[in-house]
Amino acid sequence: MITAELRRAILAAAGVGAVSAEDADPLLRPGPAPGSYASHLPFRLPPPGQDPRDLAALLAGRLAREPWIAAAEVTGPGFLTVTVTHDALAGLAVRIARAGPACARSDALRGRTLPAAPPGPPAALDWPQAQAALAAQLTARLAAAAGATVYIDAERASVPAPVPLPAARSEGLPPAQPIPLPAAGPVAEAARYAGADAVRFALARMPPGGPTASTPPNAAVIARHVLANPAYAVRYAHAAAAAVLRWAAALGTRPAGFTPRLLAEPEELALLDALSWLPERVAMAARRGRPDEFAGYLEELAARTIETMSTTSFTTVSSISSERLWLADAVRTGLAVGLRLLGIDAPSRL
Repeated sequence: MITAELRRAILAAAGVGAVSAEDADPLLRPGPAPGSYASHLPFRLPPPGQDPRDLAALLAGRLAREPWIAAAEVTGPGFLTVTVTHDALAGLAVRIARAGPACARSDALRGRTLPAAPPGPPAALDWPQAQAALAAQLTARLAAAAGATVYIDAERASVPAPVPLPAARSEGLPPAQPIPLPAAGPVAEAARYAGADAVRFALARMPPGGPTASTPPNAAVIARHVLANPAYAVRYAHAAAAAVLRWAAALGTRPAGFTPRLLAEPEELALLDALSWLPERVAMAARRGRPDEFAGYLEELAARTIETMSTTSFTTVSSISSERLWLADAVRTGLAVGLRLLGIDAPSRL
């Protein structure tokens, strides 16, 4: 959510409207520490002959007035680097948990249109063909979450992509809308062995034009319940966060008050930083037509989640703080929303 707000703030400081041209995209990248973000915009907007550092300094001065921004400065040959306050970063724990599916939304692609992929189950396809078909479906879903409009054909009115994004708490998320897999062929056989969701994730994380034609995924590997298997690890991370909340509730403890400064451990800040990128990673994957990059982001978020949920602060559930319960709820929500955008359910138990 922070990246979506920072995008709007940077464009407003530069005098660019919310519906921005592609060449005015802030191109946010991770900064040197959790809660810091670098933008390439100063290299793309200045008139010929103007030093990008001058524009970066102007933008930094304007952004520094925002109460949720701790620092804005020029770095390198003209990058704009913004660091949000600790309270803003830690506050994501409450905001994401309360936002539900809306935590993945942004207006990064507002004003853009793209065609919807053909509906219905595909015919018998091999792995590369199934990857391409699924990528088209997922790109439309991700683009709709980033504010784009998806159209069916040139003669029909534009319609939003069929992605349910109601405002709800994470435990009230609707079931994922699965994208049909081939009814026959090697992908269908793998789904029958490993499960449809595991195969969907394996397909989603395949880069276009990858080596799958000669070395297709192995169903036995996709089906393995080990953290080295990404199709399992992301769902496991969601279940781990859900387990913390379930065990705490069994002891009569639920998220209540929230003091931002009490979320300060390195693992917690790294996890909050990863969560802050959710809407931006949705938009970047849609813009590039690369849902595999979004699947890769979910893998990174899952790794951060598993690392954090394994610390003493989370495993000692009897004394867990309300702030850490909010964080567990937030990461459960973020992972569930990400998986649902890929058409995959997020189990609370594995």
